[in-house]
Amino acid sequence: MSAGHGVESFEAAARTHAGDLFRYAFWLSRNRQQAEDIVQEALLRGWRAFPGMRDRAAVKSWLFSIVKNEFHRATARDARHAGVDPEELDLADERASPFAMEMRDALMRLPPAYAEPLALQVLGGFSCAEIAAMLETTEGAVMTRLTRARQALKRLIQPAEAKERRGER
Repeated sequence: MSAGHGVESFEAAARTHAGDLFRYAFWLSRNRQQAEDIVQEALLRGWRAFPGMRDRAAVKSWLFSIVKNEFHRATARDARHAGVDPEELDLADERASPFAMEMRDALMRLPPAYAEPLALQVLGGFSCAEIAAMLETTEGAVMTRLTRARQALKRLIQPAEAKERRGER
């Protein structure tokens, strides 16, 4: 394979997955600027390491792993890791239903141990086995975390639905 072909392959993969990588980084960091920085640094690391990558079919999970690792590096460097600024969220626009906005808020309140595998499944489309490999845990642990994430979401959303039925805000 020529060097040019490798660069073109990486650029194509980066373009294909950039949106999903950003959404995943945003889900992890809950901050637009930090998510952009994480993805930029992850793509730079990926570009440097791409020539040595053996399994080009696994490029998507490989890039997601780099984003996850870069998030953890950035968090370790920045002890001032802050919560989400609601003004930064454009994941649901102003025309979104109250339920969609409530769901977005509930997702942002999930603990990282639950949010990370859920984000990989929902945003990345990865299987439990792929998520387990990326998080360096067992498939059973991933399934447990996904179940607990869904249960937590249900608990977070149900009170809001009950208020809405009673006409409260």
